[in-house]
Amino acid sequence: MMKFGKITATASYVPEQIVTNDQLAQIMDTSDEWIYSRTGIKERHIVTTENTSDLCIEVANRLLAKSQTKPEEISFIIVATMSPDYHSPSVACLVQGAIGATNALAFDLSAACAGFVYALSMGEKLIRTGSGKGLVIGGEVISKVLDWQDRSTAVLFGDGAGGVLLEPVEQQHLLKESIHADGSRAMSLTSGYVNAHNNPYGHAQPPQNACLSMIGRDIFDFATRDVVQSLAALIEGEKEQIDYFLLHQANSRILDKIARKLQIDRSKFLQNVEKYGNTSAATIPILLDEAVAAGTIVLGDNQTVVLSGFGGGLTWASVLLTL
Repeated sequence: MMKFGKITATASYVPEQIVTNDQLAQIMDTSDEWIYSRTGIKERHIVTTENTSDLCIEVANRLLAKSQTKPEEISFIIVATMSPDYHSPSVACLVQGAIGATNALAFDLSAACAGFVYALSMGEKLIRTGSGKGLVIGGEVISKVLDWQDRSTAVLFGDGAGGVLLEPVEQQHLLKESIHADGSRAMSLTSGYVNAHNNPYGHAQPPQNACLSMIGRDIFDFATRDVVQSLAALIEGEKEQIDYFLLHQANSRILDKIARKLQIDRSKFLQNVEKYGNTSAATIPILLDEAVAAGTIVLGDNQTVVLSGFGGGLTWASVLLTL
């Protein structure tokens, strides 16, 4: 009998250090009013000594502890990230080694802010093809790829990680998905450029900025047009049954506009961007874990939710599932 993936535990972890808008105003030309009025962000967590794998390892250990799962019971580990420790080994392999998940395959998935939803879809498909329990984690240390003199990007992002335990069950819980990419608009958001001609035989190329760079208007328009269209198609005929929408936490104004366009009460769109900023692939699992901790979402109660991420690539992905 075919098995399906079900989320049975959630966890999240953010660095201890909090950086407020007022603190940013001390190192760049900005202010709390300027940031908050445009983004809804008040503060973010920034690492001091930790790297992406450290955050993800903590999430993995919390998931194992919460679910009383032994590391050797894990069949796969997928980490969604655009800020890995290394090109190789993957963050997922570092997690696997650290927690002793000796039976798990492990790989990273790069789809920027849509990464966690991409990874959740991939993990659920692994279970449908015979895998056992797995960890799906979104983790980022975006602070290490920012230009801290660029107020148009530096004020937006934070560091953190979140994840879920997926277990095989007989009932289908991931009901619908809508997963997309458009590489023709790839340069709207870039990060981590690596010069391919840095060798004795290559031709010199003009230097390129390895820091995160974003055309904000392009991303805003993309989120409020393409993402809305895919969400509308995904929830057609299901709108009244959906309890909550957990969307990528990039900007509260984007969430406002998506809710208006879909004609859905804004209270159904959960939000925590004011506390963490944009943590890219980590925003949705952090938000989900907070909702579970608060009792807003109760795992096992068959609440219907939509998860939707969107960002660099350009990539966007949404799933309709029951919890």
